[in-house]
Amino acid sequence: MNQMESSIQYNYEYEEDEYMIQEDEWDRDMLLDPAWEKQQRKTFTAWCNSHLRKAGTQIENIEEDFRNGLKLMLLLEVISGERLPKPDRGKMRFHKIANVNKALDFIASKGVKLVSIGAEEIVDGNVKMTLGMIWTIILRFAIQDISVEETSAKEGLLLCWKDGLALCALIHRHRPDLIDYSKLTKDDPLGNLNLAMDVAEKHLDIPKMLDAEDIVNTPKPDERAIMTYVSCFYHAFAGAEQAETAANRICKVLAVNQENERMMEEYERLLLEWIRRTIPWLENRTPERTMQTMQKKLEDFRDYRRKHKPPKVQEKCQLEINFNTLQTKLRISNRPAFMPSEGKMVSDIASALQRLEQAEKGYEEWLLNEIRRLERLEHLAEKFRQKAGSHETWAYGKEQILQQKDYESASLTDIRALLRKHEAFESDLAAHQDRVEQIAAIAQELNELDYHDAASVNDRCQKICDQWDRLGTITQKRREALERTEKLLETIDQLHLEFAKRAAPFNNWMEGAMEDLQDMFIVHSVEEIQSLITAHEQFKATLHEADGERQAILSIHNEVEKVIQSYSLRISSNNPYSTLSLDEIRAKWDKVKQLVPLRDQSLQEELARQHSNERLRRQFAAQANVIGPWIQNKMEEISRSSVEMTGPLEDQMNQLKQHEHNIINYKSNIDKLEGDHQVIQEALVFDNKHTNYTMEHIRVGWELLLTTIARTINEIENQILTRDAKGITQEQMNEFRASFNHFDRKKNGLMDHDDFRACLISMGYDLGEAEFARIMSLVDPNGQGTVSFQSFIDFMTRETADTDTAEQVIASFRILASDKAYILAEELRRELPSEQAQYCIKRMPPYRGPGAVPGALDYTSFSSALYGESDL
Repeated sequence: MNQMESSIQYNYEYEEDEYMIQEDEWDRDMLLDPAWEKQQRKTFTAWCNSHLRKAGTQIENIEEDFRNGLKLMLLLEVISGERLPKPDRGKMRFHKIANVNKALDFIASKGVKLVSIGAEEIVDGNVKMTLGMIWTIILRFAIQDISVEETSAKEGLLLCWKDGLALCALIHRHRPDLIDYSKLTKDDPLGNLNLAMDVAEKHLDIPKMLDAEDIVNTPKPDERAIMTYVSCFYHAFAGAEQAETAANRICKVLAVNQENERMMEEYERLLLEWIRRTIPWLENRTPERTMQTMQKKLEDFRDYRRKHKPPKVQEKCQLEINFNTLQTKLRISNRPAFMPSEGKMVSDIASALQRLEQAEKGYEEWLLNEIRRLERLEHLAEKFRQKAGSHETWAYGKEQILQQKDYESASLTDIRALLRKHEAFESDLAAHQDRVEQIAAIAQELNELDYHDAASVNDRCQKICDQWDRLGTITQKRREALERTEKLLETIDQLHLEFAKRAAPFNNWMEGAMEDLQDMFIVHSVEEIQSLITAHEQFKATLHEADGERQAILSIHNEVEKVIQSYSLRISSNNPYSTLSLDEIRAKWDKVKQLVPLRDQSLQEELARQHSNERLRRQFAAQANVIGPWIQNKMEEISRSSVEMTGPLEDQMNQLKQHEHNIINYKSNIDKLEGDHQVIQEALVFDNKHTNYTMEHIRVGWELLLTTIARTINEIENQILTRDAKGITQEQMNEFRASFNHFDRKKNGLMDHDDFRACLISMGYDLGEAEFARIMSLVDPNGQGTVSFQSFIDFMTRETADTDTAEQVIASFRILASDKAYILAEELRRELPSEQAQYCIKRMPPYRGPGAVPGALDYTSFSSALYGESDL
């Protein structure tokens, strides 16, 4: 700002005596200088019209239009804002004199000494007296309170104006957007004056009261015309400075409110929607039919645990921090507390997270149970297929054989052979009874466990049972036929019979042994596999006895061969009582001997796997039994520190930050434990007798520890914010903490109502029930029955806070509205930054009071609503 601009600044002063002296100068000459009179006529007429147009009228001839006193009284009412006595509407001379006298009396009542001005001269149209009277009015109402730096109003308003630079500098000082002062030159006074007057008339609503040519060409321009015109600039710019101050206050208040609303909106949209979407997924218990699809579900659940949930837990912690910070800011700025919409309180979010964790636990247990069920189903289904296949192989063709009529053409020997063969078949049939019952039992269990292919199992089982019933029936019929024929036939070869009787059970034993040696097994501990190994060793101990039976059966066959050869019998050596051959017995025996070491190998491999699983259990337990107590100890340390810490809040913050640093550094132990836990789960190890800690326990404890340290740090931050905002000294804060801790009997960071009452009484409060109830509504607005340290500090400092009020904001809006009870959108856009202006326009209700115009906005209701004093 250059020297010319800096010298043109306005201040309010009262210099009445100096102006009154100038009235004496008016009587020196009865006639005005013609040039001055011309300037005064134009200037004073324009000045009067700038005010009269507010009342919807104007004057054309200054000495004629004021003669009846009516427009003179109206002019005084407009410029003073006061009501004058009721004018006389008569047209007689005495009516006009009475009106002029009322105007002159009103001027005199403002402390103005009227010199040589009579009502008769005004009524007669005396130019000198009329101009003198108007000058007196201008002095009193437009110039009296003006001073320019250390000069008087007259000296300030008569600064050098002839070259036009002063007027341009005055406009540029307050409205630099209207004139580029750097482009002006002193050598063009006429251009400078016309530029200033045109800009003032167009943009500042100041009428063109002077002619630039008269100012430039007159050696000494009329002082009164110059002072009148320049005083208009003072009034125009003085109002602008008030509006700027008011706008700054409103912008400050609105900026705080906008930031608070942004935090409210951010709080409303956090976390809950994700929880509502996730819980139905976790509560879906639709079973799958195959192990592969269930494993996929388990992998999806692990991805959710590793990738999707941890950010949401952090988000919940951040949400609590934002909520506490927002409430603190609202208290500091004297705004009402933020109440989230229904179902979105911090407690609601905590409850939702608890429901989520319960759903997670139930979902994981269901997944693991389903996997176990499917494992069991696959094992049973394979066992069913093996036994059913073995039985179907055995039963294949039996019906056709039993239905043959071969005994009708057989010899006695053949008949006896057929009978013995049939007896051997019955033994075999009886031996297979257990197998059929096992097949039926397995099928029933598959149905009870909801096996996905139960229909085909049932169909196959039914066919086996139907066939078994038919075999029993036709077997009985064949025996009856053979026994009838036996009475006719006598020869039976005892050796063949004995062979058949011993070979069939032995064959059944070998088939059972092969089934057992190939049977699948599922174990979950070293003890279980050791039990299977023991049983297998017991089986191997019976092999010697079985081999003896085998040798005995072979010797029977050899004896048959020997008898045939010894007696040169001409019969076949084939045993008519048995379908078993020596080759078949040898092949099955060899198969049993091959399966025994294979069974040994599979059992030993499973034993090694169970030992490996046991090592994994012990490794996990060793870490979990350290990490679990560490988390608990840290929780207790933080809990104690939040109650017992003393000293400056910054030192307390540093202690908590150190706790937080130690906790964050410990995260690698949690990650390592997570890795071991995943290895255990991939190995399908679901129990661990070496520790009471599960990974879920560790996760929940770790997440609670992170939340607790973050919440405790946030409480100290809010205490610092409150201390700085309220001007609380560290000594006061220590006293508050000492008082709070003294009456915190439970040492849990909270006082109940009785403790708080005792604390207030000890501090000198005279508490009645009504007063105590009022205080409790401030420190415990939610009615939880306790008072936190933050609420205690807010109460202790609430009365001394220096904050904005609704009344201050309303007063600021009234200035912008030019003292109207309402404000228009264009006025807000003109006085406020565009963002704050649009914020007000969007939220202000329509004004419906007296004098309302289209588009009027109610800034009073809007300001009250900012401070919670009304509903907007």
